[in-house]
Amino acid sequence: MTGFAPALILTAAFIHASWNFLAKRVGGGAVFVWLFAALSAAIYLPIALGVYFWQRPSIGRIEVLFLLGSAVLHLFYFLLLQRGYAHGDLSVVYPVARGSGPMLATVAAVAILGERPTLPALTGAALIVAGVFLISGGLHALKKGRAGRSVAYGSATGVLIACYTLWDKVSVSTLLLSPIIVDYCSNLGRMVLLTPYGLKRRDEVIALWSRSRRDILWVALLTPFPISSY
Repeated sequence: MTGFAPALILTAAFIHASWNFLAKRVGGGAVFVWLFAALSAAIYLPIALGVYFWQRPSIGRIEVLFLLGSAVLHLFYFLLLQRGYAHGDLSVVYPVARGSGPMLATVAAVAILGERPTLPALTGAALIVAGVFLISGGLHALKKGRAGRSVAYGSATGVLIACYTLWDKVSVSTLLLSPIIVDYCSNLGRMVLLTPYGLKRRDEVIALWSRSRRDILWVALLTPFPISSY
């Protein structure tokens, strides 16, 4: 393994942690999710169109179903993540969600997709579980009300991470859709699904934008960024 791969992984981790920190700081719930989804859809439209016209993917009913399903799963993920950040601690919700998600995805990939990971891969998954348990504070932390809520929100978010990871894997590996197309359509779908909600709360949208436009812009830029996705 060259030094490029670890550098890419560390960069992706930094980008992912950065937008989660900003999401925690902004708050805003569904209004925030709608705002950054709308901005992301506008910012990354040229790239998505470029990939589409370059690859000319075949998109039929089953592909549309999987793209819509991805949008719904990611919508619930972002809404639950925002709720977790509103009622829990970033230092617990984030590592529990990002640690339990891949672990659950590994288990589901074996049980549902018939994958056979190697022993080192299984060992890595076990270490993730142990690491998440230690980071979240262990059994002592679970006895505290706020920490317990943080772990609960993080774990629930991890379930959704596992769900959209497996769902999108089928989109990319079986249906042969570009990850960029899948990610963009997921983001666009979230925007469309939340638009009625955002239009009914124009005052909240304007207030949140006035207060946190810089952070919202950064989240809109970083969440779909290719090396930080998934």
